[in-house]
Amino acid sequence: MAACAMVATTDGKVSFAENVRVDQILLTLDRLKVFDPHEGVDIFRVFCESILENPEIGHAEAREAIAKITSNAEDGALLLRVCVAVSEADGEASLADQIEIVSMCSRFGIDPAECGLYIDMPINDFLKPRYE
Repeated sequence: MAACAMVATTDGKVSFAENVRVDQILLTLDRLKVFDPHEGVDIFRVFCESILENPEIGHAEAREAIAKITSNAEDGALLLRVCVAVSEADGEASLADQIEIVSMCSRFGIDPAECGLYIDMPINDFLKPRYE
């Protein structure tokens, strides 16, 4: 939830769509069904609030939580796919979201291209809304 919060807060706010996406992910991914989805959403919101209230401390807390799973590449890959899904919840491509996810990729030793990042297209095309 810490990683999702880092991605969701890149624009300085957390949208309803991002909250809903986190809830949907917790309800549908088999590997995450061991967690109570309501508790997971609450943890996500706590990380988001912390990041938005005090970005330096909030990001440090989130990075600390993420560091606990960086030794497991499989968990890291799942986490990154979840972050990409959260970043796409608004229906807009966000360069800030992608930068945050790429930063996380380096922590897990995962090529950003495996997450659909660093796609080869002109920046103006990248910044166009994906869903119209």
